[in-house]
Amino acid sequence: MKENKKPVRHEIITGMTFGGERPLFETHNTVLDNVTITAGESAIKECSDITARNCRFEGNYPFWHVHRFTIDNCFFAVAARSALWYSDHLEMTNTIIDAPKMFREMSQIRISDVEINDADETFWKCDNIKASNLRLHSGTYPFMLCRNVYIDGFESDSKYVFQYAENVEIHNARITTKDAFWEVRNVTVYDSELNGEFLGWHSRNLRLVNCHITGEQPLCYAHDLVLENCTFGADCDRAFEYSSVEADIRGAITNIKNPAHGHITADKIGSVTIDENIKGPADCIIKAREDNVEF
Repeated sequence: MKENKKPVRHEIITGMTFGGERPLFETHNTVLDNVTITAGESAIKECSDITARNCRFEGNYPFWHVHRFTIDNCFFAVAARSALWYSDHLEMTNTIIDAPKMFREMSQIRISDVEINDADETFWKCDNIKASNLRLHSGTYPFMLCRNVYIDGFESDSKYVFQYAENVEIHNARITTKDAFWEVRNVTVYDSELNGEFLGWHSRNLRLVNCHITGEQPLCYAHDLVLENCTFGADCDRAFEYSSVEADIRGAITNIKNPAHGHITADKIGSVTIDENIKGPADCIIKAREDNVEF
């Protein structure tokens, strides 16, 4: 005989203001509509099945240890720092965040149409992120130590993005930064613009497809690096030093220096530097299509 389960009751809290210490502690199955969280700490802690829509967050650490929650059309002020930690199964849409240090040690994150105006230490040690139309500004080290990330539509001018990240797929991005994708593993970037110095150093299984790359000394010390149909800006010199690489480059590349292994083919190559500092196996084959020259 089937058990008749009672429907879960969802409380709706609308048009109210909460402040101080843990005002909504251990709240469950609740909708917060047009609610303001003022100065204080840990407003929504140890909660589950929460929906926040049209809300404003001004106090510290509002969402800690929260399970299954939705945030839509909300605003996080600067003081709402470290707002989303140790939580899981979040859906966030149409939200603006001015606070730093968001998303720490979380899993199962789904976000779209979100803008973060201080991305300092944002997305640290998170697992299973799916994002679209995500914009990051300012700050350092977003996506540090993240795993299993998929993003379609991404803009960022934050520094040092995606360090130590693993299993990442990115489409349609414009990333302007320094030291992006350092020591990553199993990362693929499609149809994107990557601007900044020292791209992809010490990476493993980094694959760039239909990307445009600018900045000095890109893609050095990389292991099993793949470039497909990529272009380079004129400032890209000393590329591929000590890397094992399979690269198909369209247009010109200014300078290639001491690649360790693999094949590099470009329409035109300005110069190649092979000196006594090259590391073994030192058997990379470098070709310029237009000049029909092998270096």
